[in-house]
Amino acid sequence: MSKKKIITSKEEIIHNIPLRITDTTLRDAHQSLWATRMRTKDMLDIIELIDNVGYYSLEMWGGATFDVCLRFLRENPWERLREIKKHAKKTPLQMLLRGQNIVGYKNYSDDVVDKFVELACANGIDIFRIFDALNDARNLETAIKAVKKYGGHAQGTLAYTISPVHTIEKYVKDAKDQADLGIDSICIKDMAGILTPITAEKLVTALNKEIGIPIQLHCHGTSGMAIPSYVEGVRAGAGAIDCAISSMAGVNSQPPVETLAAIFNETNYSANLNFDALEQIAKYFTDLKPQRTMKNAQAIETVDPGILIHQIPGGMISNFRSQLEIQDALHKLPAVLDEVIKVRADLGYCPLVTPTSQIVGTQAVMNILSGERYKIVPNEVQEYVRGKYGRSPVPIKKKFIKMILGNEKPIDHRPADDLEPMLPTAAEGIDPKLIKNEEDIISYCIFPEPAMAYFKWRAQPEDKRDPIPADTEMQDVEEKVTPAIVKSAKKPQVSKPVQLLHKDDYKGLSSIISAAAGMNIDGISISKGDFTISVGSDGNVVPQAVKKIEKPQTVEEVIVEEEIIEEVIETSEHKNTINSPLVGTFYIAEGPGKPDLVKVGDKVSKGQKICIVEAMKLFNGIEAPCDCEITAILCTDGDGVVKGQALLAYK
Repeated sequence: MSKKKIITSKEEIIHNIPLRITDTTLRDAHQSLWATRMRTKDMLDIIELIDNVGYYSLEMWGGATFDVCLRFLRENPWERLREIKKHAKKTPLQMLLRGQNIVGYKNYSDDVVDKFVELACANGIDIFRIFDALNDARNLETAIKAVKKYGGHAQGTLAYTISPVHTIEKYVKDAKDQADLGIDSICIKDMAGILTPITAEKLVTALNKEIGIPIQLHCHGTSGMAIPSYVEGVRAGAGAIDCAISSMAGVNSQPPVETLAAIFNETNYSANLNFDALEQIAKYFTDLKPQRTMKNAQAIETVDPGILIHQIPGGMISNFRSQLEIQDALHKLPAVLDEVIKVRADLGYCPLVTPTSQIVGTQAVMNILSGERYKIVPNEVQEYVRGKYGRSPVPIKKKFIKMILGNEKPIDHRPADDLEPMLPTAAEGIDPKLIKNEEDIISYCIFPEPAMAYFKWRAQPEDKRDPIPADTEMQDVEEKVTPAIVKSAKKPQVSKPVQLLHKDDYKGLSSIISAAAGMNIDGISISKGDFTISVGSDGNVVPQAVKKIEKPQTVEEVIVEEEIIEEVIETSEHKNTINSPLVGTFYIAEGPGKPDLVKVGDKVSKGQKICIVEAMKLFNGIEAPCDCEITAILCTDGDGVVKGQALLAYK
């Protein structure tokens, strides 16, 4: 069987040509339902059967998969692409490319975009769905040019949203801007599942009339409207749709392929798919689901009408819930969703898709957690207001700009014009033993910290490697030690249970003790035996670092270990500390190779950025509370920190 032909003209669509179906199971489906935790082996075990279904293309790369491979799965995303290409010999491979953001969360220099596309083509990507969160064609130009240069299919994208300014006329204008750049087809990307059937018909009809290039529909099932929207869109002239296998479909994911194929089999648009293969694939993912679905990232198993109001996209909503639970704030989800609506309006009604969904969502979380709107403003939000992500659909109000940027003026040119080429110096300072090929350098350019962590992990002998983060986070917390266990010291108390990640009872504590979140830690930590204990000025104690107990210990022996905390309280020298506002990762510098923001002895001004806590994919600058002198840095670069933990001390 020859490789399936890629869409080349509008005429092929509207004259009884079989409907083309793109399968998203290997990318968007598990990103939306499993927080992107599908492993490469999971894909390889079923890929040859998927390749025989008769799909138009397989979306299996890009989006969040790149980040998650490095950060959580300890896999090489490039190796995943090569392996799948080796086994999928009939069906074109497709990726989601975030324009100038590539697969990251900010703009990268033109030379990195070009090299990424070159390597992606060389390693097996046939179709590039290229989008910009703001539908700003200036951010698509370099990527489209590169895809055409290296022989790929460049599919433009309309990030669909609903707002006072997003009309059919606006979408047609945005599509024309992309058509002028030379795209081969265009996708209506309904990432939140809010495209109604009537609007689908109107928008497809208008696009066919005005731009005359093939149209593809991508919808999520969150609101329950995706299937009828596909039917109306295809009848109006859309020639391709995105679906997922039924066991990975619906709700936050795409509609089920079996359902849509059955519907269109009764029309002139029959997709001619192999239903026997689909049945086997559905069972495979049904059996895999319990192993890959994170407890704190499960999809809501019902239609969510609230999506029509807050418009949080499918890929974001599962991670949103997961991140709120990490911050011990899942109960504040309704307030956060209400705040999302307000923040989005403040930022000019941007569509909510990566990275703007993270920008808006994280700012909404910050506003609710801090109890004051814009008290904490992540660096990415500031950059957005500066115009560094592109042109907002509606100009941001001047008073809001002043609140975020002071007297600084936003830019009005293409953001990437301000970026110097990155490749000439990309590998400087990296141990050559850690780099295996050009792909590694590109990975490092886009995700320096996760890539470096992966490189170091990969360089270790297999029997010496740390556990894979995704495996660790899947462990069930089956028992909790009551606060009474650590109450033997006279003054300190633990106000939250310490979690045990083990099945043994209290008399056999061969286990891992993890940090109890939410403490107001004053930065004092000492180690003895198998525990590291941090003590706050209020007398609270948190078992801070994760330590393994090599041999079983009784509850009484644990209590003896905890008694060492009492003498530490009396000798605390850090009376004034700057604490983390949320759970995340501590950084003293703004990136690898960049100078530390502060050092011990530095005198800083109120409002000056002194360190960073990365959380929810954004870098949150932590500011000095007053004019002061830094007396201690209480965390190591790259440390995980809990909410309330002391980061720096000052006087």
